[in-house]
Amino acid sequence: MDNTANQRSMISDGCRIAFVLISLAVGLALVAGGFQLVTLGGSFYYFLAGIAYVALGALFLVRSRVSWALALSVAIFVATFLWALYDAPQLAFWPLLPRLMVPAILFMLSLLLAAVLPYVPSSTRRISAGGGLALLLGVVVTLAEMFSPHGGIQGETLDKNARVASAVPAQPDDWQFYGRNASGTRYVPYTQITPHNVTDLKVAWVYHTGRRTKGPGAGVDENTPAQIGSVLYSCTPEDVISAIDADSGKQIWKFDPHAHTAEHVSCRGVGYYDIAKDDSLTDADRQAASDQPCQQRILVSAVDARLFALDVHTGQLCAGFGENGYVDLKKNMGPTENGKRYHPTAVPVVMGHLAVIGGWVRDIVHGEPSGVVRAYDTRTGALAWAWDVGNPDSPVPPDADRQFTLETPNVWAIPTYDKALNQVYLPTGNGPPDYWGGDRDAVKNKFGAAVIAVDATTGKTKWVRQLIHHDVWDFDLPSQPVMYDVTNPQGEKVPSLVQTTKTGHIFVIDRRTGEFVTPVEERAVPTTPAAQGEHLSPTQPFSVGMPTIGADPLSEQSMWGVSTFDQLYCRIMFKNSVYEGPFTPPGEKPYIEWPSLLGGMNWGGISIDEANDIMFVNDMRMPLRMMLVNHEDAKHYKISTDEVPGFMGTLRPQIAGPYSGVRIDILQSPLQVPCNTPPFGTMSAIDLRTKKLLWQVPMGTAEQLGPMGIKSHLPMPMGMPTLGGPTTTASGLVFFAGTQDYYLRALDSMTGKELWKAPLPAGAVAAPLIYKSPKTGKEYVVISVGGASHSPDVADDVIAYALPEGTAAQ
Repeated sequence: MDNTANQRSMISDGCRIAFVLISLAVGLALVAGGFQLVTLGGSFYYFLAGIAYVALGALFLVRSRVSWALALSVAIFVATFLWALYDAPQLAFWPLLPRLMVPAILFMLSLLLAAVLPYVPSSTRRISAGGGLALLLGVVVTLAEMFSPHGGIQGETLDKNARVASAVPAQPDDWQFYGRNASGTRYVPYTQITPHNVTDLKVAWVYHTGRRTKGPGAGVDENTPAQIGSVLYSCTPEDVISAIDADSGKQIWKFDPHAHTAEHVSCRGVGYYDIAKDDSLTDADRQAASDQPCQQRILVSAVDARLFALDVHTGQLCAGFGENGYVDLKKNMGPTENGKRYHPTAVPVVMGHLAVIGGWVRDIVHGEPSGVVRAYDTRTGALAWAWDVGNPDSPVPPDADRQFTLETPNVWAIPTYDKALNQVYLPTGNGPPDYWGGDRDAVKNKFGAAVIAVDATTGKTKWVRQLIHHDVWDFDLPSQPVMYDVTNPQGEKVPSLVQTTKTGHIFVIDRRTGEFVTPVEERAVPTTPAAQGEHLSPTQPFSVGMPTIGADPLSEQSMWGVSTFDQLYCRIMFKNSVYEGPFTPPGEKPYIEWPSLLGGMNWGGISIDEANDIMFVNDMRMPLRMMLVNHEDAKHYKISTDEVPGFMGTLRPQIAGPYSGVRIDILQSPLQVPCNTPPFGTMSAIDLRTKKLLWQVPMGTAEQLGPMGIKSHLPMPMGMPTLGGPTTTASGLVFFAGTQDYYLRALDSMTGKELWKAPLPAGAVAAPLIYKSPKTGKEYVVISVGGASHSPDVADDVIAYALPEGTAAQ
């Protein structure tokens, strides 16, 4: 018996010493970090808690002081619990988790330790054991709750019985434009796949594009195929075009233009033109071309800055287009470096017999290529007009020896063509360089980060509506302006544009005049401390008539972490940075950009349920910690002339005024988890009649991207950063694939509830395509799967899903 008692005593003492070491380690870490936070003007909790845990460890070290240690352990947890309720910005799961989990575990261990120490009174041991087991159960329940969705918002409830569905204009049967129809709503008028039978969807076919998946310049697959009749037209990041049978997935033809470039390698889709259906031509023009090849053609703006046209039936170049089927888009553009510094990133937008082409510009130095927008004749490739910020009122082709104005605001997102008003709407970026504009002229300031209407026939400017003044945050307008009729405060239906932004604001603009349809306020924003030689706008437009998505101001209290320790680290980083709210001025001290240049909303755009006037939009929430670096300090960095030499943690070159670059880092903990509170990405539904949020749900899990970038394989629905866009059906479904985990999902459009998901071989940032086969009448959901941005997993799949034969719609 003595040996057994001695062994138990040794084990219990071993457990006691282990707890002492844990308590001391936790305490010393909190004292060190907490002291730093206090000196920055932050919370005293961590420093005081650290002292308390050091004392707790010291008391447990002395056998005669265990009862005192238990009392202190109770006091620490009670005080921590009360502090957490006071300190958390919301009394919700994710904000409370890092504040309480580590203290709860330490409290639990202290109780369980007391329960096994033989020199603790038996009554105390029983109480400690019961309390410890209760806390253990609580910890287990908390861990289980990490696998349930948290952070969603349930807004207004839409009573479909109390409202009349909107009259939906006749919808085309083809997916001809990037957003399906010319308006860009990405609304599908089909009801074969419903919320009741969507769980029966199965893979119908898989097509492999054969795209390059390794090596520099392989790019990211952002392609939503076009569907014309019974054929899909798909493109790879390097513009290899495939015609695919819509029912079988078999290849009809493939064309490789051998297009390569170094940066931003992507193809979001192709344009389509049918001369026989072009009512912008006279009967005589159509008749004259009736016996020529390429009556129907695919238009592609390639990553090496060439525009080419293919016969949809054969995949052959259209010989009468440009020079042997190609138009050189680099002509008169300045120093393009064969497409490295300039190339298109959007779909050619067909406007009758013209196609409008914008382009991405590198945005690093003065003298970058022009941001000009051009329209080309879809039949010949001849330049019809050029909208040049340097000559906005003279949109005529330049002389052969005259180049377009350099370093002007560019249009890398997708324009929108308004046939009724004969206007095309251009969402612009800022004028390079991105983060310092001390020497920008009035013209660049007027046309940067704006929606601009130009005459579709002549290219003449009709109106300009700027949404970011003097943009030095890289807040380019990232998405296609969507045409939709929206009611103004007086209840009048107004032909409108809905424009999403990286700032989380949604603007609704009268597409006839450029005036705002929903209320917008010019609000004062900080202008100091400013960078050397900078002159910031004292006000910025805030859209107050529409919900703002994912842009709640940051605070020390809103800093998050997986544990107490990385939350403390994030609080220190926040207090050690300049943050003045939205539009914090860039400067030489580390500053926080929130929402960041990543978004908010990004290039995927929105979808609108046209029958119910509901808009769906996804967003990402990734604050950045940035710093302008002057020429002297830049000597300590290795600077590449590439725009993105690794991006995070590097010096991104921005050679302007007194600066050589900008340091950009995600505001994240050492575990590489963002410092803001989850969700990090959501899907939101907005009622366009009431302008209220209906629901918001976190999108995506940590299954494929966990701490340290490691795949956790744990499907915790925290809501991860999203890219790409949603697609809506008349049956009440929202399809989306742009999450960091590898799934295509279907949500109930009325509630946001996830109804179905299908695993994918890699991430997919493209918007889903949905069509009905004209041959079989079967409805298909198609997603192009090439890998998410910065994901190690890459694929070349185009996957179609359909209901099994005999599945009934309900």
